[in-house]
Amino acid sequence: MTRPITVGVDGTPESKAAVAWAGREAVRRDLPLRIVHAWQWQPTDVAVTVDQDTQAEWARDLVRDTERTVVERHPGLTVTAEILDGRTAVESLVPAAAEAETLVLGSRGHGAIVGFLLGSVGQQVLAETERPVVLVRSDDHPEAEAAGREIVVGQHGGPDDSSAALGFAFGTAAARGAGLRVVRAWSLPPVFAYSPGSMKLADEAGGLEPYEKKALGEALKPWRERYPDVPVTEHVEIGSAAQVLLSMAGQAQLMVAGRRAHRRAVGSRIGSVAHALVHHAPCPVAVVPPS
Repeated sequence: MTRPITVGVDGTPESKAAVAWAGREAVRRDLPLRIVHAWQWQPTDVAVTVDQDTQAEWARDLVRDTERTVVERHPGLTVTAEILDGRTAVESLVPAAAEAETLVLGSRGHGAIVGFLLGSVGQQVLAETERPVVLVRSDDHPEAEAAGREIVVGQHGGPDDSSAALGFAFGTAAARGAGLRVVRAWSLPPVFAYSPGSMKLADEAGGLEPYEKKALGEALKPWRERYPDVPVTEHVEIGSAAQVLLSMAGQAQLMVAGRRAHRRAVGSRIGSVAHALVHHAPCPVAVVPPS
């Protein structure tokens, strides 16, 4: 079954930018586009109450107008639009994401995800979906994709630890004909963390930094073989992963981070690196769950 690119809409400038991004990506990947709106009647507290029928009509107009705009922009693209009603945003969007190649949502810079994803809801969607989620800012422009900017992805641990994020980044770069920068950040381990085994490997590699470069090269080897036409820059730098990646976000057309979801009594978390990029990177950010 062919999975569509699915985009959530809510009428905000951020969601309009997400629709534009999703439409371009669907055309590049030759995939259908699915437009969804997670609607649930919300009683209002304003002086003039907006009844349920009026809200429902607004939702229908929203998805209909969005579909028409996309079809006019991309005449050959297969587009469907629907309202996911009667449930919360999380209960609607997580199943929609499960059926998608990628879920695309609008996001507000330096804050939480906007619209129908308020507060912790956005983080729940990111943490609970088993498909990649791309967050798009309202000021995103297609010119950034054609200006020679790279796709940037973080790599950590062994060859398998970031495989899902690397696969998404390589596939996206190949579809766009873009360059890919793969970043591995490292730091000096505290004294108590030294172990004979790890230090032996570092010594054999000629030191900690050569060891990190070797580890990155090994992780990239199968992806380079699979995507030989994607130009790759290997970037190893000392520092925290979030800081190193954010320092490159201003010149990237897309940032890609693997998700590390941790279940706790107070809810789900997506990992510190993904959290930092989602809230502070000015370009679109893809959060990819582990494979």
